[in-house]
Amino acid sequence: MKVEVNGRCFEEEPRPGQCLRTYLRERGWFGVKKGCDAGDCGACTVHVDGRPVHSCLYPAFRADGRTVTTVEGLASPDGELHPVQQRFLDAQGFQCGFCTAGFLMTTASLDADQLADLPRAFKGNLCRCTGYRAIEDAVRGVCHAESPDAGESVGRNLPAPAGPQVVTGTARYTFDIEVPGLLHMKVLRSAHAHARITSVDTAAALRVPGVHAVFTHRDAPERHFSTARHEHPEEDPDDTRVLDDTVRHVGQRVAAVVADSEAAAEEGCRRVEVTYEVLPAVLDPEEAMRPGAPVVHDKDATTARIARPRDNVVGEAHGETGDVEAGFAEADAVYEGTFRTQRVQHASLETHGAVAWLDEDDRLVVRSSTQTPFLTRRALCALYDLPHDRVRVVAGRVGGGFGGKQEMLVEDLVALAVLRLRRPVKLEYTRAEQFHGATTRHPFTIGVKAGARRDGTLTALRLRVVSNTGAYGNHGPAVLFHSVGESTAVYRAPHKKVDAYSVYTHTVPAGAFRGYGLGQVMFAVESALDELARELGMDPLDFKAKNIIGPGEAMITPNGEEEDLHIASYGLDQCLAIVRRARTEPVGEPVPEGWLVGEGAALAMIATGPPGGHIADARAALLPDGSFELGVGTAEFGNGTTTVHRQIAAGELATTVDRITVRQSDTDVVRHDTGAFASTGVVVAGKATLRATRALADLLLDFAAVHLGVPRADCRLAEEAVLHPGGRLPLKELYTAARAVGVGFAAEGHFGGTPRSVAFNAQWFRIAVDPGTGEIRILRSVHAADAGQVMNPMQCRGQVEGGVAQALGATLFENVRIDERGEVGTAAFRRYRLPQYADVPRTEVHFMETADAIGPLGAKSMSESPFNPVAPAFANALRDATGVRFARLPLTRDRVWLALSDQSVSSSS
Repeated sequence: MKVEVNGRCFEEEPRPGQCLRTYLRERGWFGVKKGCDAGDCGACTVHVDGRPVHSCLYPAFRADGRTVTTVEGLASPDGELHPVQQRFLDAQGFQCGFCTAGFLMTTASLDADQLADLPRAFKGNLCRCTGYRAIEDAVRGVCHAESPDAGESVGRNLPAPAGPQVVTGTARYTFDIEVPGLLHMKVLRSAHAHARITSVDTAAALRVPGVHAVFTHRDAPERHFSTARHEHPEEDPDDTRVLDDTVRHVGQRVAAVVADSEAAAEEGCRRVEVTYEVLPAVLDPEEAMRPGAPVVHDKDATTARIARPRDNVVGEAHGETGDVEAGFAEADAVYEGTFRTQRVQHASLETHGAVAWLDEDDRLVVRSSTQTPFLTRRALCALYDLPHDRVRVVAGRVGGGFGGKQEMLVEDLVALAVLRLRRPVKLEYTRAEQFHGATTRHPFTIGVKAGARRDGTLTALRLRVVSNTGAYGNHGPAVLFHSVGESTAVYRAPHKKVDAYSVYTHTVPAGAFRGYGLGQVMFAVESALDELARELGMDPLDFKAKNIIGPGEAMITPNGEEEDLHIASYGLDQCLAIVRRARTEPVGEPVPEGWLVGEGAALAMIATGPPGGHIADARAALLPDGSFELGVGTAEFGNGTTTVHRQIAAGELATTVDRITVRQSDTDVVRHDTGAFASTGVVVAGKATLRATRALADLLLDFAAVHLGVPRADCRLAEEAVLHPGGRLPLKELYTAARAVGVGFAAEGHFGGTPRSVAFNAQWFRIAVDPGTGEIRILRSVHAADAGQVMNPMQCRGQVEGGVAQALGATLFENVRIDERGEVGTAAFRRYRLPQYADVPRTEVHFMETADAIGPLGAKSMSESPFNPVAPAFANALRDATGVRFARLPLTRDRVWLALSDQSVSSSS
């Protein structure tokens, strides 16, 4: 074997059956990513003799005598970027960046004809973050990135600081490191939806060459915990063990094998002999609540924090304001319907995984693909009775999250192995494991009843919500409570009632997902109010505008008012004005004859952070060379918080972002941060950053005034200096002068996540439907976002575009299917339909002109909220086009065709 990789010659023979992807990564070419190992996502794309191939499918031995180029080899030997790399950098054609190497390698190989047909050219590449528009801009040579002057960063299109590393393949994700003596873990999983393990024989597995250990429930702590990560652990039920002697869903962990290689660990798993006592299972949440149903968790309600264990209800919410029956009696029109949403996978291209070891001080170090390094450390310490200073958790660059990595799904098992074996251990989920061993979006069934007077005044709103939390209750109660909050508070109605249940079943667990339950309930509420308006003969948008809350009004849910939640800025009226304007503008794309055309809109409101507090601590310091260091705990996974934190700091310190170094997401080097979830990266961690840098600026000016002997009011910060009446004092000299008298320049900032504001969004679609096939074309997509003062328009637009694209996937085709045995039947991208480049329209994104009184510098959150109004807006457009109300997601082509065929048959009979 002799192969040239990026100009270097390698002669090591590949292992039998080894693919080119692993061969390259084992030789340090970490830019070649693992996203699927099935040729579905394109993250592993490399060039072999100049032609792009998916290296996960390409046998390594076939590279013999060939030249291989990875993303690290695209640039010239002197370091000049390839034109494609430069274009992706200029357009910021990435978010988390995990797919970027694949897109770069594909783009670099395209000829003129292929460049003219990008939907076909990118059929083999997937992106979960961007919505593809930034990628298209990069390919077309559009430049978005700016380089503003010192102190003028806020509100400008600053590029991500990791951009050069992302486009050159040198950004380091979780497994992009070399760990000497590394062992590999593989997990044996249950084939039963519900069973008791009566015996486990590991003898044969331990005889496999290279196997070091097999861990079962006998080796695991007895302590129960929740995989969900929240600042307050009591929000979640303690219903999970590291390894349990009862399995509650197909795919649950049964045993873990640790070996010298993944192949040996896999063979060890095959040789573990498990005897089960198969138990009755319940897969449907309504059935699970009925008397006599199999009990999923027969635990003490108080200690496990489960609402009604014997009824399989992990959490419930009941509340009423006013008298809903009286409200319906007052109504001139009443609509009632039931709506259903499906399971959706996060599908972040970097799967769950962690690698851990003991450092030179015998401390446990865990490097994980997580959104919550500090909360994960806390959970590991509690689980294994370790002091906090004996555990370090680090998140490198994370390849996508969307809420799915607000869990501890791998770190507990890896830590168990490291503590027992005292060797480094790695566990990296396969794509199949992401489907049956991680979490999904909660499937919801929502019964809605709404009434209104003839003039369009809403009189009553009632919801009955059933959420299927699966086999474990991680996030179950919290998602349920959130789902019936802002979804009901956004509308005025004197009478509101909610009965909501989060229910255990013997299915793959659900968890945190973008929108955190709001998208599911907003689909029902917005669809129902659309129908109610039609019954009244009103324009649905006019009807909703009449009933939405206004500036300064109290936000009333059936459970009352949340005291720390305020409308600190109001842009919902502007959002609706954008939709109205879009409706009046002429249709662009011609519609084929016989197709049905319709339009629809929906709105949504979301709190800019979770209730109960979300903590961020930041530290800013002046360095000897006159530059600055910012320490903040928030993990970066394409959410863009690192960019915004530098912009905020640069504005407060009157400098440019290149003079600010950010240290983050490492429990050893930065202070506490609850985590990168609940849209808090800007509004919570950003506010801590603002306070820290503002305090540092005050320290610098106070010392400079004393040092110079001038009034404080005569000093101001400028680029790399303090300006004063006598001239300019460089910051380097200020640092030296302070050190001479024992003074250092560092300041801290803290924010506890309360009070909170709200953000608003509205989505509008114009679509065309072929009644003969069920095909749907999106003619136009418009999104209005009230994000307050937009810190980085380019980046925020990318969040909106990505959120709309992800929501379109959930609206049109994504569906984690569970069979009658409780097994996931869509455990690969080729069976689970993700949006591709050709599926996603170019959404027109509009930002409202508001400034929030609570958020840092007037900013509000905008990472989750764009998802929420998409499904109801699309369903309303489909109703407008066809006359049929579709109440179940996804709106697949066959489902649409069948409904229209049934309508045609009914109308002709």
